Amino acid sequence: MQSTPQLDGVVGIGTQALHAAREALLTDLGQRGAERLQEVGCAAGPEIYAAFLQWLPGHAGVDGPEDLDADRFADVLGAFFSALGWGQVRVDRLGSSGLAIVSDDWAEAGPGEHREFPSCHVTSGLLADFLTRMAGGSALAIMEVTCRSRGDAECRFIAGGPAALEGVYQALAEGRDYLSVFGSDGTGD
Repeated sequence: MQSTPQLDGVVGIGTQALHAAREALLTDLGQRGAERLQEVGCAAGPEIYAAFLQWLPGHAGVDGPEDLDADRFADVLGAFFSALGWGQVRVDRLGSSGLAIVSDDWAEAGPGEHREFPSCHVTSGLLADFLTRMAGGSALAIMEVTCRSRGDAECRFIAGGPAALEGVYQALAEGRDYLSVFGSDGTGD
């Protein structure tokens, strides 16, 4: 059994509480609620990233993310978020400038909710802040393109620079495959 790490500044919250907060904000505020949930995720980013830095040496044998071999990145990121209870993660490269963070058991998602749009808003904010910090401050944006709350088999978060994510948004709005924005087929190329 995997133990939950004891990390400064990080507290546990049940998935039902997370789902209830999301439901209340989305019901009461609609799109503004989604924006507020992203803000919550962004606010959590610094402490979650600090916890990652605290966790990293004991679990990956490196002092900082810059020392982490690119081939181990996905496994280490997955182990960290899994240890915190978020779920199992797979990371796929999208061309040379993007990442897909994929989970078929992500904690924020509520299978059976039948949402119209992807709705892991806290995660989107959290990953944007976390990955921006991991990238040394180079701004990264996150867009969830599939979501278990919408009935999809997995939650898929696309990470890339703001211009690339604007291209992803445009491609989706036009009914095109967003992977073309990265010059990728989504298989890690």
